[in-house]
Amino acid sequence: MGYDVFGTDRALADAVERHTPADLLGEVREELGALGVAAGSAQAQEWAAEANGNPPVLRTHDRYGHRIDEVAYHPSYHRLLGHAVSAGLTDAWGRPAGHVRRAAGFFVWSQAEQGHGCPVSMTHAAVPALRAEPELAAVWEPRLTAHTYEPGLAPAERKPGALFGMGMTEKQGGSDVRANTTAARPLDAAGEYLLTGHKWFCSAPMSDGFLVLAQAGDGLTCFLVPRVLPDGARNVFRIQRLKDKLGNRSNASSEVEFEDTWARRVGEEGRGVRTIIEMVAATRLDCVLGSAAVMRQAVAQAVHHATHRRAFGGELVDKPLMRNVLADLAVESEAATVLALRLAAAYDTAHSDGPEAAGARAFLRIAVPVAKYWVTKRCTPLVAEALECLGGNGYVEESGMPRLLRESPLNSIWEGSGNVQALDVLRAVQREPGALDAFLTELGAARGGDHRLDAAVKDMLGELGDLEGVEGRARRVVERMALVLQGSLLVRWAPPAVSDAFCAARLGGEGGAAFGTLPHGLDLASVVDRAAPAAS
Repeated sequence: MGYDVFGTDRALADAVERHTPADLLGEVREELGALGVAAGSAQAQEWAAEANGNPPVLRTHDRYGHRIDEVAYHPSYHRLLGHAVSAGLTDAWGRPAGHVRRAAGFFVWSQAEQGHGCPVSMTHAAVPALRAEPELAAVWEPRLTAHTYEPGLAPAERKPGALFGMGMTEKQGGSDVRANTTAARPLDAAGEYLLTGHKWFCSAPMSDGFLVLAQAGDGLTCFLVPRVLPDGARNVFRIQRLKDKLGNRSNASSEVEFEDTWARRVGEEGRGVRTIIEMVAATRLDCVLGSAAVMRQAVAQAVHHATHRRAFGGELVDKPLMRNVLADLAVESEAATVLALRLAAAYDTAHSDGPEAAGARAFLRIAVPVAKYWVTKRCTPLVAEALECLGGNGYVEESGMPRLLRESPLNSIWEGSGNVQALDVLRAVQREPGALDAFLTELGAARGGDHRLDAAVKDMLGELGDLEGVEGRARRVVERMALVLQGSLLVRWAPPAVSDAFCAARLGGEGGAAFGTLPHGLDLASVVDRAAPAAS
């Protein structure tokens, strides 16, 4: 039996209403409602199980021994990906309220299955980077933002819709992309190069194009590598193997090698990181959304199970200790949801022509890595606890919870692990004072709303005021920043039962390390009822 993933998520629905202009709200609700029904359907769950139960297969050569470097996916993977594209989940830039509606849709549809969200995210995020070269953007942007999914390899000009991937890391450098050794040799035609080297992680290798980093004459540079050349010939894109991953099994992650691979430069030589950085920031936001979606789905499953499971003389949801666990999980999930949609709204503001655009960009500079660090870190323990709420049934594949657990660590690693995010926050604090000012302005909107929040902000400022040896304390500092940001948003916008529980346990020191340790005297029944995926 299915359910409406959007309509029964009150935290998400409230956030969409809060951040969507009134004249668009009806339209956005309608599209998210349709997507929510589809995401919660038995059909979508069947597609998810099939796509993950039948991982992609690499085919390096055809029957005649010719190199083809293709990856075959199960039809259900294509169905999931096609539904995402047709729902506009790669279309945000320049669309009215585009980032909020797209983020909410990504949040909803990711609860059906996470693996296919990788090419969706990279396609969406490639748009601002490509705008560094208007000629390339004119060809690719209409296809990347199209609501048409067309698998198969062909020149971009022959496809109504296209997908993009990204290749940054190499085996010797990992996150240290300036250690990349892939070399770019210029051709006579302006902006054209031949690349030789490798990429250690290249997800969704059947995408139509890839943004990659390589060393050109003036340093690390961004390039566009199409899978198929304009004349219809295959570009040199040798897929060496597919990664055998913990989770995310429906999606192919590959190792690729280039040998005189044709590419177009994107942006200036030597400015590769600056060119691709907005793509990285957008995919980091999708890491937050993806983890928040996994958390929400895990909580929905746990609350539903406890509501309908009788044990020890009554429904589990009415047992005080179980209610404490469920409420604690629900508070964590709502904090992640509210933060993710606030960031999406800031993206809409940042890319507008209004006077608040500069402030929104400054806020995002710190808030995105703060959120990426913390929300993705909280995902795995939350899912593990939610799985436990189902008892032994949660450990069985048919429940769907093991797949959620395998997915849960991914977003903390993708687009920079925890240390990378924490150090990026410190870099912004030390070098971009306007970013910290914008972050503090956001916190200031909730000043006086809760004494525990005010005290936590004061403590955070004390941490930031002492930067001696701060690198070793980076995680502690960023954790405090994330908690006060989430607390400020909940104090402003969440029901009092939710914000009170969050401030008591996360900011006031009244909660324990494990979930289910909320202090006595809170309105836990209201918190759990708000998190229920359907009327109980």
